[in-house]
Amino acid sequence: MQFIKNIQNFSAQHDLWQKCSKIMVGVSGGPDSVCLLEVLVFLAKKYDFELQIAHVNHGLRGKDSLEDEKFVQELGKKYELDVNVLKTNKNQYKGNLENSLREIRYAYFEKLRKQFKFDFIAVAHNQNDQAETVLMKIFRGAGLNGLSGMRPKNGKIIRPLLQTNRAEIMAYLKEKKLNYCIDKSNEQTDFMRNKIRHEALPYLEKEFNPSLVKNLSALAFSVADDYAFLEKRAEKFVNSIYKEKKIVFEDSVFLNLPQSIQRQAIRQIFVKLLSQAQDVEYGHIEEFRKVIKSSKSKTKVAKIGGLKISKKGAKVEIFC
Repeated sequence: MQFIKNIQNFSAQHDLWQKCSKIMVGVSGGPDSVCLLEVLVFLAKKYDFELQIAHVNHGLRGKDSLEDEKFVQELGKKYELDVNVLKTNKNQYKGNLENSLREIRYAYFEKLRKQFKFDFIAVAHNQNDQAETVLMKIFRGAGLNGLSGMRPKNGKIIRPLLQTNRAEIMAYLKEKKLNYCIDKSNEQTDFMRNKIRHEALPYLEKEFNPSLVKNLSALAFSVADDYAFLEKRAEKFVNSIYKEKKIVFEDSVFLNLPQSIQRQAIRQIFVKLLSQAQDVEYGHIEEFRKVIKSSKSKTKVAKIGGLKISKKGAKVEIFC
């Protein structure tokens, strides 16, 4: 059917898998992940996939969380696949809850991938998720990295449904008469993503452009190519000025770079020193650039976004 063909074409275009790939499938029990699992099981006949299921029970919804876990176990029986389950508790969550839950999930998926020597981790992000991500990053003042959204393939993580919209997924589930779980917490607007999903996007689609989800997704794919070029050049620059767990350079070396490379280099510095860049806001980047451009003779020191920057004369140092 066309639905499956579209996913196959998208996956081939982005080299998401090869014949005989071993794929760990993240399954929450919700409609998107149930659809993803059904599609991969169907394609396994053609590509000789080896599949396993990974499920994380965060325990945040009491009985409902247990029911989701049970449902996923039943899916494993239906498709004759092994099901791996991680149960977590509130003591494991640190800082932003949404980020913490995501980090726990991906860490567990990667642990399983290595343990069973699998090739990829498949997750069920779709076109709507991509649009929500891009809009959320715009609201937070992100640069090209934010606008490029999620990649179809990011290391060992693959997203076969990333160009498939939610309506298509629901239609496929209905056609195949597939059951799925409903996470009631997704209806709440405590998380920024849910607020964008239920309030911002519907309003913008109604009042400005009914094709907004499709357009935001297309924007993400277009920007991703441009961003990859900038990222590669900035990474090369940052590696050249990295010395013993800190960054050291002369201000003129940095200021002679195009501004787009300057900004991307600062993001790369966060990655290099803190192993993360997802919370780097545009304001942080401009504060860094302001310090580096400063012409004052006395030493200037500032703490920005978890890093410290010191400038004395022309010499700039950035460290934790």
